[in-house]
Amino acid sequence: MAAKRDRVAPLLRAFSLLDGIVAADHPLTLAEVATQSGLPNPTVYRMLATLVNAALLRREPDGKRVSAGPALTRLALNVMLNAGARERSRAILQALVAEIGETCNLTMLDGPEVVYLDRVESAWPLRVSLHPGSRVPLHCTASGKLLLALLPTARRKRLLASLTLDRHTERTLTNPRKLEAELTRIRREGSSVDDQEFMTGLVCVAAPVALPSGRVVASVAVHAPVARMPLPRALMHLPALKRAAGAIGATFAEGAGQRPLKRSKTLPRCSAETAFS
Repeated sequence: MAAKRDRVAPLLRAFSLLDGIVAADHPLTLAEVATQSGLPNPTVYRMLATLVNAALLRREPDGKRVSAGPALTRLALNVMLNAGARERSRAILQALVAEIGETCNLTMLDGPEVVYLDRVESAWPLRVSLHPGSRVPLHCTASGKLLLALLPTARRKRLLASLTLDRHTERTLTNPRKLEAELTRIRREGSSVDDQEFMTGLVCVAAPVALPSGRVVASVAVHAPVARMPLPRALMHLPALKRAAGAIGATFAEGAGQRPLKRSKTLPRCSAETAFS
C-alpha cells in the first residue's frame, strides 16, 4: 500500500504543475512554476522536462518558459467535448434557445481556430449545421473575434501574426489594421458580431464566458439567417446571451474553484533554471 502511495504522489504533483501552468494568463518560467507550486527548483526542472517530452507541455521559442502542449490541449478538448461534461452547459443553451428562438452555441479557442463545444439547434428548417468538434476561423466569426480580442495582449499579438486572413465573403476583414480596429471595439464593448463575414446571409452575436477571476474561457453565441434575424434584432438578444454566459461561467468555475497548488512567496533560484533555458 505504501509503495502505491509513493507512485501516486508524483502523479498528483505533476497534475498540480499542469493545473497551475494552464491557469496562468502567460507562459511561465521555471522559477515562476517553482514559486507557484512550492516545490524546489531541481524537482520542478525534472518534472517539466518529463512533461515537455510527453508533449503535455511545450517550451516557448525563447526556451525559458513553458505553456500547454498539444497532448494536454487535446486532452482538455476531449474532456470538454465529452457528453457528461457538457450536460449542465447544454441545459443552459437549451433554455437560451427556447427564449431566443434561434440556434445557439458554446465555443472555445483552440490555437488559430474556434472549436464548437456544444450547439443547440432551433426548430427552424433553414439553419446552418455545425456539430460539436467543428472548427471555424477566428478573424471572421463573432466568437472567434471575441475570444481573440479578449486574449492577453502578448498572446493576441502572437496569434494575430500567425493568422492567414482568408476571405470568405465580401464582408470578411482581411486587412490587419481593420481587424485590429475591430478587436479594439470588441474589447471596449465586451461583445462581438459577425455581419455576414463568414457566410453570406448569416449574422451572429457572441458574448464572453468568464470565470470569477475575469479570465475569458469560452463564448456563447446566437446566429440565424439575416432574412429572419437582421443584425439590429440579433443585438437585442445580447442581454440573454450575457445571462447564459454568466451561468455557464459559474458551472466552469465549480470545476476550477479548488486549486490543489500550494503557493510560496519566496523561493530561491538555483542552477536548474539555467539548465532549463
